[in-house]
Amino acid sequence: MAGHSKWANIKHRKGAQDKKRAKQFTRAIKEISVAVKEGGGADPEANPSLRNAISNAKGVNMPKDTIDRAIKKASGADADNYETVSFEGYGPNGVAIFVECTTDNTNRTVASVRSIFTKNGGSLGTNGSLEFLFDKKGVFVLEKEKIEMNLEEFELELIEGGATKIEKEDDLITVYTDFNDFGLMSSKLEELNIETKSSEVQRIPLNTVELPVEDAKKILNLIEKFEDDEDVQNVYHNLEITDELIKAIDEN
Repeated sequence: MAGHSKWANIKHRKGAQDKKRAKQFTRAIKEISVAVKEGGGADPEANPSLRNAISNAKGVNMPKDTIDRAIKKASGADADNYETVSFEGYGPNGVAIFVECTTDNTNRTVASVRSIFTKNGGSLGTNGSLEFLFDKKGVFVLEKEKIEMNLEEFELELIEGGATKIEKEDDLITVYTDFNDFGLMSSKLEELNIETKSSEVQRIPLNTVELPVEDAKKILNLIEKFEDDEDVQNVYHNLEITDELIKAIDEN
């Protein structure tokens, strides 16, 4: 998980002020749509997946009326028919990349993902080929300013909620849980009345690949191309995010 919270912090910081806002909203709306369809309806009290999707939408500052419209559309007869698909492959220098998509046209998505891999020195692999390189973890990003209780007491509460690792970086706290404890931590944060910046199951690399800064920046450029694709929800990789790389990104 080396550098993970720092990288998440950078993405949250930059994402709040640039062109990615529209993509963040699209991603949140798709998450809401899938949650309504697969999670058990349009009532967030009875649908934990929808509660989580709404929380994530709020985390990217989506207006309440936009969230309400997304829920209403997702539960109506004209709802978009999305499905979730994933792709695995390698970028340059053997960096593993796992791409999760939500799409209404699988053929379009496959063609787009394959094109991004091949045009940027990578290759699309077979599903399941990278599973052993990643571990599924619950990842909760919290804003320090929204935590009113003593931080030491708060950490004890998080441990009770299944936290296996807590990372503090600038104004954010990133909390990790085992995959099976995702619901337990969600319930704990609800009990504490703490709204998350984001909460999701992520694929955390078991080992990372460290590259020279210029090579690493090419990988991040490839990852950004995936993230800019309309069908892509999440991109995971095993590139080591070093302090030197973070400094180079911040200087751009």
